[in-house]
Amino acid sequence: MAKNRRRFSAEFKFKVALEAAKGTKTINELASEYEVHPNQIGQWKKELLEEGASLFARPSAQQQRRQESQIAELYEQIGRLKMELEWLKKKAARYD
Repeated sequence: MAKNRRRFSAEFKFKVALEAAKGTKTINELASEYEVHPNQIGQWKKELLEEGASLFARPSAQQQRRQESQIAELYEQIGRLKMELEWLKKKAARYD
């Protein structure tokens, strides 16, 4: 019978990888404590150490993407309003 694959949250992965990076306990001790394979903990630790600097850069990149999408949305709204204004000017010209 196949065993269901377990999924771990990002917070859990970060917690375990951080403890592994601290080095207060061995990876095997952490593996038995959290019931995760030692290779998996090693992989999470490696990812944390390699991508740690980008974690602090993400909020500014995320903020920039949010701002760009907001700008695009505002330009779309300006376009729609311009079209409505031109349409209203044409309709109002009939009644002059």
